[in-house]
Amino acid sequence: MNATLRAALWMTGAITSFSAMAIAGRAVSHAHDTFELMLFRSFIGFGIVCLVLLLTGRFQMINRRALGTHVLRNIAHFSGQNLWFYALTMIPLAQVFALEFTSPLWVVVLAPILLGEALTRRRAASAIIGFIGILIIARPGVTGLSAGVIAAGSAAIAFAFTAILTRKLTRHETTLNILFWLTGLQLIFGLICAGYDGQITPPTAQLVPWFVLIGLAGLLAHLCLTQALSLAPASVVIPIDFTRLPLIALIGAIFYQEPMTWGLAVGSALIVAANLINLRAKTDPSPKGNLRPQS
Repeated sequence: MNATLRAALWMTGAITSFSAMAIAGRAVSHAHDTFELMLFRSFIGFGIVCLVLLLTGRFQMINRRALGTHVLRNIAHFSGQNLWFYALTMIPLAQVFALEFTSPLWVVVLAPILLGEALTRRRAASAIIGFIGILIIARPGVTGLSAGVIAAGSAAIAFAFTAILTRKLTRHETTLNILFWLTGLQLIFGLICAGYDGQITPPTAQLVPWFVLIGLAGLLAHLCLTQALSLAPASVVIPIDFTRLPLIALIGAIFYQEPMTWGLAVGSALIVAANLINLRAKTDPSPKGNLRPQS
């Protein structure tokens, strides 16, 4: 089996996991707020990571040398995940996923400011096309910006900050160390935010399987995506991830009677096209057309 086919199989696991997490998140939303959801999810994830470290004898790999960056990264990720789970309860699943896919375009905008990376004309064009897609999906002048759209769009920006800080961490940190601080810090954040009023509702026996699915799917999705990127370039892997959009739209239509509007279809297509342009910009060796931020 060649590397590309193996990468595609790993991406099938990632797509399934992301979709399962969305369905499970919606299934528990009637009984728990997003802070409780993140608390229980992080508890399960932290337990799994610690078990892996224990069984493989790798606890010595955990270190605190970049703790400040870990904290900033996980504040952004925790905020983004809470907004994402909230958006799942407010707007159609396909709309949430479409707006989530703008996260790489926000990286294009923010990376020159935070990492000093060059902004090429092609990348700038991809961001503009993507934001046109956002306007078509959100239609702020027609329906007004709903809380769900604002939450999903804000989650994408938070995920962009997460990606940028992850890029800094992966220069010298191991994946297991990043996952340890990801689940551990978010467990602390979840405990603080869910318990600030002194009330944390434990999940019922009927909802426990959904929380287990959320915890497993969250870890498995990122593991599958990482493995796929280790086997094939992003220009091959990421377009496969875009199949999440029609899949989740189909799930929304069948199980939740959510309509697939022309505005959502056109806006999603523009966002996907913008991401593909951005991917080509990353693989383009030509330095022409660099647009560097003003100092």
